[in-house]
Amino acid sequence: MKTITITRPDDWHAHVRSGAVLKTVLPHTVRQFARAIIMPNLKPPVTTAAQALAYREEILQAVPAGFDFMPLMTLYLTGSTTAAEIKMAAGSDHVYAFKLYPAGATTNSDSGVADIKAVYPLLEAMEKYDIPLLIHGEVTDERCDIFDRERVFVDTSLTGIAGSFPGLRIVVEHVTTSEAVQFVEAAGANVAATITPQHLLFNRNAILAGGIRPHYYCLPIIKREHHRLALVAAATSANPKFFLGTDSAPHLTSLKESACGCAGCYSAHAALELYAKAFERAGSLDKLEGFASFYGADFYRLPRNSGTITLEKSAWTVPAAYGEDSLSITPLMANEELSWKIR
Repeated sequence: MKTITITRPDDWHAHVRSGAVLKTVLPHTVRQFARAIIMPNLKPPVTTAAQALAYREEILQAVPAGFDFMPLMTLYLTGSTTAAEIKMAAGSDHVYAFKLYPAGATTNSDSGVADIKAVYPLLEAMEKYDIPLLIHGEVTDERCDIFDRERVFVDTSLTGIAGSFPGLRIVVEHVTTSEAVQFVEAAGANVAATITPQHLLFNRNAILAGGIRPHYYCLPIIKREHHRLALVAAATSANPKFFLGTDSAPHLTSLKESACGCAGCYSAHAALELYAKAFERAGSLDKLEGFASFYGADFYRLPRNSGTITLEKSAWTVPAAYGEDSLSITPLMANEELSWKIR
């Protein structure tokens, strides 16, 4: 197969930051995706509908001329969130979900939820007003091995949330383990999951073998090979519970290549090409369109896109960095070759 044309896809989990970084990275998302669920973990976090609308306007102002792109805004769930704010968000034309970060789980999650059960009344309001809950599914107990934190979260928190709120639409973000895949498969139709390109393509050797490679470090961390294989099986299964969410997370190169480097892989520069690599390697390119273009839109109850995008078999080398000088951002697979390219 020399080319593949699919319905224009959406990214159901994207970090585009703000300010100068936003202007540097947003063109990469816009050239591939018609829509993207925008993460709210800025500093300070986006916690109200009014803040989300202001952030949305900043994003729209940064969209390059000639592109049609719709940012789908989310709010950061905190212990201070109110049922009134949830009702207001559910009635907004531009807010599509709330994001639950366990406090301290990942980048800019300090304002997150320390006690999951303490926010059950808020989840009840979300269920009532039918607005989805997006979950970063990891425990933050320092005694728990970092490679086990998603599995433990499934057992100790996620099972309880899904059981207590059977009408709440839940997206388990960036699943990384066979246990999370099995949970989503067994749950009701209200539970879905996103999968990133790095978790489909790499196991933990990519971070640690032959030296520490900080640009492959993300949270949840890349796991063992049998987990990667479980994710590939889920993504290529044509099960509508699993769909594309890059979790593209740009950090300045200077902050990644430091004594305490930031967590996050920047993949927006070549998201579709990376997914095509994973699906081709699995012999399932025919399943890419559903995963990338249909299932997420269906879950969020939005119309599927009408345009198309074409990938062609054409080798190219990923640049060493995007942005200049103090804005330099090292992408996933920098200086390495990819075999698919957007036409």
